Amino acid sequence: MSGLTIARPRVRPLSRGRGRLRRRVAAGLVGGVLAGNVVAIVWLWWHGGNVHGVHTTGDAFTSIGRLAGLLSAYLALVQVVLLSRIPALERVVGFDRLTHWHRWNGHACIDLVVVHVVFIVWGYALLDKLSIGGELSTMLGGGVYPGMITATVGTAFLIAVAATSYAIARRRLPYEWWYAVHLLAYAGIALAWFHEIPTGNELVLDTAAADWWRSLFAATLAIIVGFRVLLPLVHAFRYRLRVDRVVEETFGIVSIHIAGRSLDRLVAQSGQFFLWRFLDRRRIWSAHPFSLSAAPDGSSLRITVKNLGDHTARLADVRPGTRVVAEGPLGTFTEEARTREKVLLVAGGIGITPVRALVETMDGDVVVIHRVVTEGEAVFRDELKDLGAAVHYVVGDHRTPEGRRLLSEQHLLELVPDLAERDVYVCGPPAMTAVVEHNVRRAGVPRRHIHVERFALAQ
Repeated sequence: MSGLTIARPRVRPLSRGRGRLRRRVAAGLVGGVLAGNVVAIVWLWWHGGNVHGVHTTGDAFTSIGRLAGLLSAYLALVQVVLLSRIPALERVVGFDRLTHWHRWNGHACIDLVVVHVVFIVWGYALLDKLSIGGELSTMLGGGVYPGMITATVGTAFLIAVAATSYAIARRRLPYEWWYAVHLLAYAGIALAWFHEIPTGNELVLDTAAADWWRSLFAATLAIIVGFRVLLPLVHAFRYRLRVDRVVEETFGIVSIHIAGRSLDRLVAQSGQFFLWRFLDRRRIWSAHPFSLSAAPDGSSLRITVKNLGDHTARLADVRPGTRVVAEGPLGTFTEEARTREKVLLVAGGIGITPVRALVETMDGDVVVIHRVVTEGEAVFRDELKDLGAAVHYVVGDHRTPEGRRLLSEQHLLELVPDLAERDVYVCGPPAMTAVVEHNVRRAGVPRRHIHVERFALAQ
């Protein structure tokens, strides 16, 4: 069930506390800016007569609808900023956590859009003494409310994005189709703009408020263009990344070696990942996240990819010399998160890639657990042995009776008796990482000493 080699002792003083304090201060500043804008929105709504000017049920419904509309529009801007690849924000929060916030912020945004539509239409129908259908006809066809057609189309786009974000829908859609649908979010936000300023009660009556609202959109646009378009182009010309060679590690798993110039300026660390775009006819339209599978040496980078279908299946035949654009480095799954001398690295399947890179650079008492279903999936076995890592290979299907206890609390303690004294890094499929994180905490490891990187199917 497991194999073990002897680790060589490697000891280095750990830098603790200072980096974590800086991240907390920076996170507090970011949270303060976000919360400050929410307070400003509520203040505008309050002083726009949406409380003291409410006298009827129709007034109350339209008041609720206006607040929901303002907040949903703001959260839509926050939604695109969260994953705009701002290096400072990513270093403070971490890409994994930003993705989590992005998901829940998206739910809140869509919920508020629905509340806005329902209460505005219902409220105006009561005020105008019309049926719901009659009020909708007036709004969409009467020319009384500017931008309603574009706002309706924009709302439909945002709902389409939300629908494809559910796990069951995403699993059924090819990544390229899912990515294309998500680009509609930008179109939805842009179309909503033509409705907000002309008809927003709080913005029509206050020039300063309208200018502030325009500044939010302008700042968001500048962030998107700067960090999603211009910065990758600058990096493409600066580093001149290209595929050097492709090596088959085992059946269905290949390593892609990428060369370039001045790669030490990327300041990439073991455990981090990039969003990779290969500039050939078959792959230029999509970018995917892949972790570094070897420590960066300043002259080359290596990623290792498992054939999971669609894009990943086509990477095995990418040709040497193909130009590459990489966004990153991203991720906080690095040694900087380490707070203890002893470390346990747990990898599930192809989640071994960042763990392999970490083993190359981590000093001290480091133990690795590689969880695989079959022996053939245990990639990097020879490399880990050469690095002197202590590795437990846990092989088996968790759906079988004998496989149910694998990586349970008891099994983890059998493999690593001093588990409670270690920092624990966990990387693998989301379901696996959730189970291991739970069992590690039950074994006595505090949450602050657990560092998780969840591999989605695209990775």
